[in-house]
Amino acid sequence: MPIVEPTVSVIIPAYNCDRYIVQGVESVLQQEDCRYEIVIIDDGSTDETEKVLEPYRDRLRYVKQENQGVAAARNHGIAIAKADFVAFLDADDYFLPGKLALQAEMLRKRPDLGIIHSGWQRVDHLGNKLLDVRPWEQVAELNLANWLRWKPVLPSAMMFRREWLQYVGGFDPRFPPAEDTNLVLKLALKGCKTAWLKQITVCYRQHESSAMHKGLPQARSLMAVTNDFFGQPNLPAEVRLMEHSVRHGTLVWIAWYLHYTKHPAESMEYLNQAWNYRHNSGMETLVTWIESFADFAHNWGVEFDANSLTSSPEWQELSKSLLQLSR
Repeated sequence: MPIVEPTVSVIIPAYNCDRYIVQGVESVLQQEDCRYEIVIIDDGSTDETEKVLEPYRDRLRYVKQENQGVAAARNHGIAIAKADFVAFLDADDYFLPGKLALQAEMLRKRPDLGIIHSGWQRVDHLGNKLLDVRPWEQVAELNLANWLRWKPVLPSAMMFRREWLQYVGGFDPRFPPAEDTNLVLKLALKGCKTAWLKQITVCYRQHESSAMHKGLPQARSLMAVTNDFFGQPNLPAEVRLMEHSVRHGTLVWIAWYLHYTKHPAESMEYLNQAWNYRHNSGMETLVTWIESFADFAHNWGVEFDANSLTSSPEWQELSKSLLQLSR
């Protein structure tokens, strides 16, 4: 019998995720109408990850490596993948039915596309729903400008042509945990096109060990990615013209994120940097920041207390200092 190659390689980087990875594997095994392979790159786990996967070893490829970080694990998976299409699944996330078939069909029908993106559902550590995220309602077109401004990146919700991943060299290990944003910006700059599958396809688990709960590393990494992108010498003129506004928006989002993750002093430090890229007068800028914090919190599905922010000693000190500078 001829060997039937898979249509999609599902790459699961794993590090000490024995509590969740079985649910992720099961969610792939339940996918229908799509030929797939499961490639698990165990990035030096010291828990029971290998043991809990033992019953599935005949239905997946399991590779263990020394701990090198998620970028290296994903790149290892890309290097050994057999399929033309690649879907990533973080070990603590899980797919919803139909994810692989729907995205693969879009890539088959649209050879001009390199990425299919979709929505996701944020869930807690037990899998209870927190929020449905439909990024296309805010970002209708995923071009380079909108990737830069909004950065709606979630690898588990995406599917890629493997040739594009290989073309840009995969994930850059210099930028954990924002190496996924760096990858998408590299792809978009090279001309890789993305389309929306306007459907929620994956559950994105929020817990104490997930990347989005690591406030300071996430903030520093995202800023490093932004600096690296605009540090390139031969950016198109229209992209260079966006730098001021992109830096301002990124710094304000980081400031909100640090406020949300209980780093008030560091949050104000990033707002202080954002001041250098403001477009409005001093007081208008402060009002805009408060409005932006409220928008970010709403999109994140959390409460925002403006009075708590503006009455904090950190905000009071920063606003007083900045308003004095603007006189």
